[in-house]
Amino acid sequence: MTAYINSLYPGNTELLDQVEEEALESGVPIIRKETQSLLRFLLGACRPMKILEVGTAVGFSALFMSEYAPEGCRVTTIEKYEKRIPVARDNFARAGKSDCITLLYGDAMEILKGLEESYDFIFMDAAKGQYPGYLPEVLRLLTPGGLLVSDNVLQDGDIIESRFAVERRNRTIHARMREYLYMLTHCEELTTSVLTVGDGVTVSVKNQNRPEQKAGEV
Repeated sequence: MTAYINSLYPGNTELLDQVEEEALESGVPIIRKETQSLLRFLLGACRPMKILEVGTAVGFSALFMSEYAPEGCRVTTIEKYEKRIPVARDNFARAGKSDCITLLYGDAMEILKGLEESYDFIFMDAAKGQYPGYLPEVLRLLTPGGLLVSDNVLQDGDIIESRFAVERRNRTIHARMREYLYMLTHCEELTTSVLTVGDGVTVSVKNQNRPEQKAGEV
């Protein structure tokens, strides 16, 4: 079914296809075709003008969002892994997007705490075990009515397993992702849908005219 659905996807620009191919050849994980299709739809429907991405890697998803968001949209993306920074910047330059994509290098939590402007679309695709810690800051930065999209939340199906059925090295991520999904679905500040797209995606809208509540409070 997934292969069939992916066969219907019309594809991206030539440069995006090149960046995707180079990333896959280098073993760098990027958003799957199914997730690309969903993001493309959400960007067209919501038409955000200020996007924040947590987790740049080689810049594919930042380029993707910049390509399919409205003209004039600005993307801010955060990356900690030093070796990927020059690759991402080079890809932004190749696409002529250096002026509309801002790459912030450093620890995501520290950078998030230092940001003051708000964003109407936030894409979470960083270290999965850190999602619960990022959420309060992400909520602070998300405008009412804005979308939070989080990738890889189903962990290739491991999320439904008992922690004892998961490899020991993956148990911390397993526990934290379950915590994150609970926080998203039980936070009155958000309305969240968990989708079995790609490796699992959540789409959360920040409710308008609701009293503020800390993430995770029921």
